[in-house]
Amino acid sequence: MNGNGKIYDVIAIGGGPAGLTAGIYMSRANLDALLIGSPVNPSQISVTDLVENYPAFPEGITGSELVSKFEEQALKFGLDIIKENIHTIAETFINNHKGWKIETDSGTYAALSVVMATGATWVKLGVPGESELTGRGVSYCATCDAPFYKDSTVIVVGGGDTAVQEAIYLTKFAKEVIIVHRRDRLRAVGVLQEKAFSNGKISFIWDSEVEEILGINSVTGVRLRNVQTQQTRDVAADGVFIFTGSMPNSRLVKGIVDVDQNGSIMVDKEMKASVDGIFACGDCTNTSFKQVVTACGDGARAAYSTQLYVEDLKGVSYDNKPAGEAKEEGEKENDI
Repeated sequence: MNGNGKIYDVIAIGGGPAGLTAGIYMSRANLDALLIGSPVNPSQISVTDLVENYPAFPEGITGSELVSKFEEQALKFGLDIIKENIHTIAETFINNHKGWKIETDSGTYAALSVVMATGATWVKLGVPGESELTGRGVSYCATCDAPFYKDSTVIVVGGGDTAVQEAIYLTKFAKEVIIVHRRDRLRAVGVLQEKAFSNGKISFIWDSEVEEILGINSVTGVRLRNVQTQQTRDVAADGVFIFTGSMPNSRLVKGIVDVDQNGSIMVDKEMKASVDGIFACGDCTNTSFKQVVTACGDGARAAYSTQLYVEDLKGVSYDNKPAGEAKEEGEKENDI
């Protein structure tokens, strides 16, 4: 087992809003809980410049500040938090109950249940020049890299909330921001579209896809293909920021639980996966609407479902009353 030989009631995997909210609820339920976060891959929201649609922050808050507040609150309630690389998850037996063992760089951790809150990873374009120039003009994080592009021209690829939000942020540094989108209109929410259209530093290239990212030692531009006419043209730029969607981080449980065609972990309304003892929440699941606030709701629901599962395994659930104990008004006798 791990260094202290401890067996946890539940281990949550992932240090973003979903995982930390689950951790808060699990700790408040007096579950013996551990959260394992990644030491190298932060939550996507933690590298977002401004979160302005999370309740109680009318002026907005940076993603990193918000995640820090989640973590501070989780630690306050006694959640154990570590950051390690996880290699495998496998079924095991703990005190005659099915449980799970998690192999990390430092050893093996064991628990009666697991909450997957591993989030998602940015989708890459898969075009020539992308991998070769990543870190040399190709980026997936405006908050991380925008200061390198002061008074420069940059291209943002994508038309959703994240792409438009990050394009607006880039105008604080770049002299020109060009949004390239494969359709003729944005997918982002109305308030973000209004901000982008009214920003004099932002221009748009519609109905176009990036065919190649140009440059040798650093980005010098992109080659675009118009999806309507199939014509190509080169557009000069000093940087390319890619925000074209994300893929769920479900590698650890593929082959263990059911996933959909996109790799999202399939859960029911109680956040239960297809195998007993595994729950999932946030962006790694097949939920249709992925926001910080919904990830938190998912995390709370997953924690509650985990609590009921663990208490039932231990025979201490509220429904397991001692013989002869009076039932509360409205409760029904068991059929058996």
